[in-house]
Amino acid sequence: MLAMSNVSSSGTPMAASPLTRAVLEIDEYASGLGWDQPARLFALVDTARMRADEPELAAQLGLDDGEAAAPLTPIEQDEIPNGTPLDEFLATIAWPEAVAGCALTVERLMLPPSAEASVPEGLDETGLAEWVAAHPDRQEVRMTVAVLRDGVRESALRLREKDAATDVLTGSELVPGLAEALSATFES
Repeated sequence: MLAMSNVSSSGTPMAASPLTRAVLEIDEYASGLGWDQPARLFALVDTARMRADEPELAAQLGLDDGEAAAPLTPIEQDEIPNGTPLDEFLATIAWPEAVAGCALTVERLMLPPSAEASVPEGLDETGLAEWVAAHPDRQEVRMTVAVLRDGVRESALRLREKDAATDVLTGSELVPGLAEALSATFES
């Protein structure tokens, strides 16, 4: 029996759906920047449509070879304003029709479910963040979440302690709150 690898020659896992492929591409890009990075927002555009409507931009992005290009192209947006809460920032976004979806990559600290019972009561948001940051079981995670206009969603999670493309967890419901916030950017 022949076993086929699910890893490309670059080491990036191959993906069946265009959205999963885009999420893994963004995760790989963010990984190349290292850890301790700010949140990054991406527009997802239909590659074929971009080649037809914006051939110069497609050529600049190296998308003029139709066969090798992925169906969705992530385009990083301007930096998210420093100090602006992510939910407030996302509430200000409206995408033009040419944008098929969007994605966000953000780093957070996570605790295992077993730590929930030991969370001190009465902590405000700052106090809770400080408590989590000091917890011995905390883990740093990079979350990349993407949604399409039609509601399809995908996520990738990468733990700092397992920082390899082969250890990235993907799934559509891994970060539902962030996926909902991104979906809301397409509501009129």
